[in-house]
Amino acid sequence: MDLSDVALLVVAGLAAGTVNAVAGGGSLITFPALIATGLPPVAANVSNSVAVFPGYAASVAGSRADLPRGRALWSLLPTAAVGTVLGCVLLLATPARAFELVVPFLVLGATAVLAFQDPLRRLVGHPARMSPRRRTVTVQAMVGLGTVYGGYFGAALGVMLVAGLALVLDATLARVTAVKNLLSAVVGLTTLVVFALFGPVQWVAVAVVAPATLVGGYAGARLARRLPAVVLKTVIVLFGTTIGLYLLWRALT
Repeated sequence: MDLSDVALLVVAGLAAGTVNAVAGGGSLITFPALIATGLPPVAANVSNSVAVFPGYAASVAGSRADLPRGRALWSLLPTAAVGTVLGCVLLLATPARAFELVVPFLVLGATAVLAFQDPLRRLVGHPARMSPRRRTVTVQAMVGLGTVYGGYFGAALGVMLVAGLALVLDATLARVTAVKNLLSAVVGLTTLVVFALFGPVQWVAVAVVAPATLVGGYAGARLARRLPAVVLKTVIVLFGTTIGLYLLWRALT
């Protein structure tokens, strides 16, 4: 790895940390950058999953004031950890081609859910009118599905989590984003442990990208807190649509 590779990875890490905190999808910046330095796709994917964890942790620090209080939040963390482990096992044990074809539609679907959140809420019922049991089961299911995806690929994890949580949580988008940041950090920590033990991690690349995502993640979380809800939603929808179309193009070419 020469100096130009290092510079590329630092810039990509700063941008990815910021994007992950605001909208999610920063891995689509660092993953191609790792590929550009010469890493094979699987090693780049695994190394990227490990490298973005500090950015997720910094996002939690930056948005901690918006995290809800109480046991309900903490009950989501074991589900997130288990879902992530399942996704990691799926990545390491199965061919990636079929999932590559599905991922773009998952991302575009999640973006559409967020974009049409209000009409969908009228169909499925506003979370404030759900019974406590139904609301708990629905939120846990959303977190489980989102973190399985996060353990497998991770790109656009934030878009998917915000879309699902915004549909089933009676909370402001800033609070939903803060919860997303915490769950993303759990995904990042779990993938770090699993891939460090069993995956082909390229630690030199991780050592370059990780500190940059830390700085970008904190700055992005502070920015997200200042954005009006309509602006934040628009940014996430536009970014999610771009990510989904990019993934679809990559899967078909």
